[in-house]
Amino acid sequence: AQNCSVCAVTFDEESAKKLSAAEVRPSARIGAVLFRHRTWFPVLFLGIPLLAPGHTTVASWIVGSVLVITGEFFRLAGVAAAGGKTRRRSRNVERLVTYGIFSWSRNPLYNGNFLAWMGFVVISGVTWFLPFAVLLFALEYSFIVRYEEGVLETTFGREYLMYKNCTPRWLPVKPDRKVEGPHNWSEAWRSETSTFLQYAALAVAFIVKDLLT
Repeated sequence: AQNCSVCAVTFDEESAKKLSAAEVRPSARIGAVLFRHRTWFPVLFLGIPLLAPGHTTVASWIVGSVLVITGEFFRLAGVAAAGGKTRRRSRNVERLVTYGIFSWSRNPLYNGNFLAWMGFVVISGVTWFLPFAVLLFALEYSFIVRYEEGVLETTFGREYLMYKNCTPRWLPVKPDRKVEGPHNWSEAWRSETSTFLQYAALAVAFIVKDLLT
């Protein structure tokens, strides 16, 4: 990692007047569509393990649960730093968060999603779907991230580019120095309530599937 010192940057109206080149690229335009409809992707994504032949085992529950819990840690840390507005659907961003888990990776919530989704695929016992799941996730989120990066470049300009240059997009890397910032853990837990309910519903669905097949 490079030697970088970054902090939360306030929204700059002047920088948002003109779209950045990154935001108008074809990949970013595709990502904008996927971004607005990303809520439905897990339904399709996890529907295959629910419908395809396969049974859970003690080992699959243990390994899958570790992945889900680890993924949720990334999500909680990200929401605690950025706030509940991480569930936004619009392109409006009020501040650039670069501290906490965001100083390790630019997309900690998506890192968390990846681990959680793969965890449920492992739990399902439908192991043949795992490589396809990785490819599907990579395809969708590569477009979404390019759209979001374009929006952030439009909104925050040079400040975002500095952050982008010293923080990896995906694989978390410990920063050279600890970057401090406010975290609201109670808000994060409240915001993730719907996610916890989805986890519980999926766990019950796989148990029922095992009982019926």
